[in-house]
Amino acid sequence: MEQITPQSESIGEQSPESVVLETAALGFPWVTVDPFLVTIHHRDHFPRANPDMGPVTMEGRRSVNDNPSTPGWSMYYGGVVPGFPEHPHRGFETITISRRGVIDHSDSLGATARYGEGDVQWLTAGSGIQHAEMFPLRDEDGPNTSELFQIWLNLPAADKMVDPYFTMFWHEDLPRTVLKDDHGRATEVTVVAGAFRDIQPLAPPLDSWAAKEESELAIWQFAAEPRAEWDLPAAAGRDTQRILYVFEGSVTVGGQNLEAPTAAVLRAGDTAVLSGGIRGASALLLQGRPIDEPVAMGGPFVMNTQEEVDDAYRDFKTTGFGGWPWPSPDPVHARSTPRFAHHPDGRVEYPEGDRS
Repeated sequence: MEQITPQSESIGEQSPESVVLETAALGFPWVTVDPFLVTIHHRDHFPRANPDMGPVTMEGRRSVNDNPSTPGWSMYYGGVVPGFPEHPHRGFETITISRRGVIDHSDSLGATARYGEGDVQWLTAGSGIQHAEMFPLRDEDGPNTSELFQIWLNLPAADKMVDPYFTMFWHEDLPRTVLKDDHGRATEVTVVAGAFRDIQPLAPPLDSWAAKEESELAIWQFAAEPRAEWDLPAAAGRDTQRILYVFEGSVTVGGQNLEAPTAAVLRAGDTAVLSGGIRGASALLLQGRPIDEPVAMGGPFVMNTQEEVDDAYRDFKTTGFGGWPWPSPDPVHARSTPRFAHHPDGRVEYPEGDRS
């Protein structure tokens, strides 16, 4: 985990007048700012699938410790199907933004889902949850490209032990707008969290930092045509922080060119004018007021003190955070299963047009 703040001296600081406060090359994991803990970009060029929805060949395989956005692909911790079998979390939230491929989710609440191609899963770990995230390869003719962001959003001390919660934001329901500049060049904005101008987001989990109005939390995705120009509205809070990740193409902001892969901490209180490069741009923006509390991180647990991390390990060993209701640590759904979510209360939902 690496966090940066506008006062950091470890990366390139700009002049006090610049909207760009700092820049950094994107490594692994991506640098981030409070209240975000971790931002990871997974891009896997999986080969064609075998009958068990695993890779038909090991050619091009990366090590599990390699940067997951570099060329190639990884099994991660999967045996037959790539992915992350059963593992626990406590004290924060995971927000998974899919871009390509599908993800099969199962958890200790009894929830299970298949989602992908632009869907977002928001999981409040709270007092403790186990989940599995598997990447089944469905195309036997291949390739099976998978791409996603996983964002870890902190919870304040008062909310670290809230009840776990699972929800889905389907691609079809995510608010979007298309901005046109004076030359008619377009930038599509996808709103995962936080209002963008007059575009209101879907409701985050009730116990999330994002649910508190004072948090000014925002997660916005931008896809800009070549040379398209757009602006970011100023945040209201004096201490609100925002970081822009340019992961494809390039963006010019504050007179500075940001070639992918680059992160830039922006002055949140100022309106920022951005323009895409000659190849356009894909960018992700995270924003929020800092929680500004001590962070003690022990593997899958994020608390305020080491003693609380030790308690989390002890509780998990004793209770399993409710146990694991699935027959294997790495459940996957049938190849033909459409996108769906089965919630802990028994409710089953399908995105519009994907029921079969």
